[in-house]
Amino acid sequence: MLLRLTLFFLVTTTIWALAHLYVDRRLLGRWDLAPRRRRRARLALWGLFALAPLVMSLGRVFVAEPWLAPLQWIAFTHMGLFFLLFSLVLVGDLAASVAKLAFRWRRVEPMDPERRRFLHHATSAGMVGASGVLGAWGLVEAVAEPELVEVDIPVPNLPPDLDGYRIVQLSDIHIGPTIRGEFLARVAARVNALEPDLVAVTGDLVDGLVPSLGPEVAPLGALRGKDGVYFCTGNHEYYWDAEAWCEEVARLGLTVLNNAHRLVERGGARLLVAGCTDHTAHQILEAHRSDPAKAKEGAPPHDFSILLAHNPRSIDAGAAAGFDLQLSGHTHGGQFFPVSLFVGFVHPFSEGLGKRERTWIYVNRGTGYWGPPNRAGVPSEISLLRLVRA
Repeated sequence: MLLRLTLFFLVTTTIWALAHLYVDRRLLGRWDLAPRRRRRARLALWGLFALAPLVMSLGRVFVAEPWLAPLQWIAFTHMGLFFLLFSLVLVGDLAASVAKLAFRWRRVEPMDPERRRFLHHATSAGMVGASGVLGAWGLVEAVAEPELVEVDIPVPNLPPDLDGYRIVQLSDIHIGPTIRGEFLARVAARVNALEPDLVAVTGDLVDGLVPSLGPEVAPLGALRGKDGVYFCTGNHEYYWDAEAWCEEVARLGLTVLNNAHRLVERGGARLLVAGCTDHTAHQILEAHRSDPAKAKEGAPPHDFSILLAHNPRSIDAGAAAGFDLQLSGHTHGGQFFPVSLFVGFVHPFSEGLGKRERTWIYVNRGTGYWGPPNRAGVPSEISLLRLVRA
């Protein structure tokens, strides 16, 4: 585990450094700035570059320390702003290369150097400004209260006792560096005000260890559902001792479903609630290998079945096991523009309601966020799902 984390840290830090070098050369290196301003800009750029890996390293030990919080906010906010700037510079360079090839093909005379210099300065300033606007928008969206998303799921032959059954789903809360217990307490109060029949928490609850974040996660114990509150692990739990977090979540009163199920009886109807461990859990903890079929194994007769599975990629196994509905998260809907434009290429089910064969799947965009406090165009959500007769 330590070796895996070390390799991941080294690889991501190297990529992070190369991205900063690219922006330094392509933006600051070609921008007509006075030498003193260029030095200051580079000092700021590389100082912020170093802050991110420093804060992540310190966060392994001091994740909830008050003195670290301002540095975490600066580092993660820079992460979001820089990604936007890097994307714009990359797109600008690609567009310039295409234009250059088109001019050569059409044998158009090269642009006047002075005009080209002016155009480069104007586009550079535009990129910096656009990344700032998008970053500010994303920050406002990230710290806003999650949006309540209400969805009806049509079910043929649904028993009358389950018609209108209300499920509230929370996912990807990511209590940790910049999201703390106060946020979770507000979310719990909103959920309880909805008076749901069942509450599902579909993984990626934390980014830290139990000794550091236990008090911050305590408000989770206030969640109430008439038929219980259920939890399945996400991939981030396995970065921070998943077994310890399963014990802590169970201590708070939630039912932890690690490839297991429970039966809920409502009048004359029977609802099966199952959960599987994260799709990639076996890479860190073999004993937690995800198995949706095992989660349903030995289940008594029931009228409707729900699978809590953090990663939407579990849908194939979930559908094969005969579940009627899968609740997932993980994707964050891309979390912010422009990543949101491409997340669908990686995850065919990336947000909202979909269907694989006869199995419905709902993917929550995330109740919190991970890393950069940025949700530009992709607001966080609390999902209220209702089962209705088709």
